[in-house]
Amino acid sequence: MADVVRLDKYLWAIRVFKTRSEATEACKGNKVKVGGVAAKPSKMISRGDTLEIRKGSVLYTYKVIGLIENRVGAKLVPDYAENLTPQSELDKLKAPVETFFLKRDRGTGRPTKKDRREMDEAIGSISFDAGEDIPDDIAFRFGITDDDNL
Repeated sequence: MADVVRLDKYLWAIRVFKTRSEATEACKGNKVKVGGVAAKPSKMISRGDTLEIRKGSVLYTYKVIGLIENRVGAKLVPDYAENLTPQSELDKLKAPVETFFLKRDRGTGRPTKKDRREMDEAIGSISFDAGEDIPDDIAFRFGITDDDNL
C-alpha cells in the first residue's frame, strides 16, 4: 500500500465525488483544502491529513485514515476516511426549500387587478418563520418591524 496518494484520486475513491474529473474540478475551483490550505488535484496526501470539501452550501470535513487509489463500496469508506463534518453543516442538507408557484392558464393574458390582489394575498399568507430572528437587512427590505418578528 502506498504512503501517499493523489488528492483527486482519493476523493473519487472514497465516494465524495462521482467522477475523478468532478474531484479535479473541485480542487481547481478552490473547493478542497488540505490542512486549511487550498490544494491542487495533484497534491499528495497521507494518513492523518484533514480534508475540507465545499459542496454547495455544506462544508464537509474528513480525516484520512487509510490510503486508497481505487474506488470502493460505500460500506468500506469508513475504513479509509472518518467523517468529521459537524451536525450543523449536515443540517443544511435538510433545510426546507420554499418554492411557490402561481399557475395561470396559457393565453389568459396579463393578470387583472383582482387576480393580482388574490396572488398578493396568497403570497402574504405564507409564513416564512424559520424559528429565529430575521437579519436586519432582510427585514428592512421586506418592511418587517420588530413587532412583526415576535
